[in-house]
Amino acid sequence: MKALPLVFAAVPATIALRLGLLGDHMDGGKQTMEEHSTFGGPSPRQDGRCGINQGKRACPKGYCCSIEGWCGEGYDYCSSPACQVDFSDSCDGNIRPSGPDTKHVDRSKHGSVPYGQGVYHCEKYGVIALSYDDGPYEYTADLLNLLKARYYLSTDARHIFTHITCSDPSTNLDKTYKAKATFFVTGRNLGKGAINNATFPWRHLIQRMIEEGHQIGSHSWSHQRLPEISDAQLDNQIFYNEIALTDILGYFPTYFRPPYSASSDKVDRRLGELGYHVTYFNLDTEGYLHDSPYEIQKSKDIWDRNVEGKNPENTKWLDIEHDIVFQSVYNLTEHMLKSLFKNGFKSVTVGECLNDPKQNWYRRV
Repeated sequence: MKALPLVFAAVPATIALRLGLLGDHMDGGKQTMEEHSTFGGPSPRQDGRCGINQGKRACPKGYCCSIEGWCGEGYDYCSSPACQVDFSDSCDGNIRPSGPDTKHVDRSKHGSVPYGQGVYHCEKYGVIALSYDDGPYEYTADLLNLLKARYYLSTDARHIFTHITCSDPSTNLDKTYKAKATFFVTGRNLGKGAINNATFPWRHLIQRMIEEGHQIGSHSWSHQRLPEISDAQLDNQIFYNEIALTDILGYFPTYFRPPYSASSDKVDRRLGELGYHVTYFNLDTEGYLHDSPYEIQKSKDIWDRNVEGKNPENTKWLDIEHDIVFQSVYNLTEHMLKSLFKNGFKSVTVGECLNDPKQNWYRRV
């Protein structure tokens, strides 16, 4: 299984907006020239059309090729992932982040987790590995707060309440979630600016993830469909995120989740050469399709069918969520945490659920 594609036409407007297909934004799609573009592509044409479905024509210098195949400027044209990086010199995804080059870092392979091929499930029972894609984003700080939030476990029945909703905490056991998650980080998407740009909060949030015991994986630089871009752009998507994360942490991850869960033999082979575990999942609540207070119940139902009443001795899940989806962060996550602990599961990182020693999760530069 190489791909679990998302079809944009079926995605609600709120999700299309967060994927960079509509117009709300943070930095207006303008290049912050602490970095530089490394575009090299077809000769530009002057008729305003561009892209994979327009004869593979590039835009004139300084313009961006939109997902609809028009040349233009500003967020709607230049912001990733909608901007077609192979046919524009000014897509924000073509801007190399500041930081040390990682191309010559040792790529030795350690441990039993396979490299360059899909990993779909945990190796030990009784655990649930929550993972969040596409961030950091404006909701991520609150998500981190929730993962470590205090809660009350009733002494009379197996019910979990948050510190906000518990009516009589004096009769309950006061604990904390101390839940762990794995964040598959995207370097520059949704107009948020580069993750290592100190102007934005992302650098601090990534450092906080590590400090609070979470794991970080790579989700590419600007969330392109990797099987559809050139070999040079594929390398950029991998290396640029390494550069930015190394600038923040001093190291970069060995775990990689392809955007849209879309890969190919060529992509897997390159990821394997660069020492990556290609990480998927076997539980998807589809929160990205249900981003409204009413619709999110469908995601809760998916979770409940797979977790509620299940025996941890013969159940294990590697779950995918998205911290760019409002209802997934502010509604679904707390439902999952209550259910996870109530049913006797342990919250772990992806590396832990795969029995991979922590020293194998990253490569130091």
